[in-house]
Amino acid sequence: QVQLVESGGGLVQPGGSLRLSCAASGSNFRVYTMGWYRQAPGNQRELVAIIFNGGRTNYAESVKGRFTVSRDNGKNTVYLQMNNLKPEDTAVYYCWLLKNNDNYWGQGTQVTVSS
Repeated sequence: QVQLVESGGGLVQPGGSLRLSCAASGSNFRVYTMGWYRQAPGNQRELVAIIFNGGRTNYAESVKGRFTVSRDNGKNTVYLQMNNLKPEDTAVYYCWLLKNNDNYWGQGTQVTVSS
C-alpha cells in the first residue's frame, strides 16, 4: 500500500507562484511513474503533468512553459512548481502514483488563483 501526502496549496494572485509537494510512503520510489492531476468544480479530473522513472516529463498543453514537475528520489517526493498562475488554474490538485498497474492518489490540495 502506498500513501501520498500533499502540501503547498493555497490562495495566490494571478501571475503568482506556488509549489506543491507530494511525499510517498514505501520503498522503490524511484521506479514509479508519478504526476499531478487537477479537478475544478463541475469538471472531470485532468492530467496536469507526469514524470516517469527516468525523469522524462509530459505536460498538459494548458500548463506548458508555466509548470514544472520534478522528483527527489532520495526524499520520496514529487514536486509541482507552478508559475504565472491564472484563474483557470483554480482546482483541487491531486498527486498520483502508478505502481504495478495500480493507481494511488493523494487527498488533494486546493489551489485558488484570484485577485
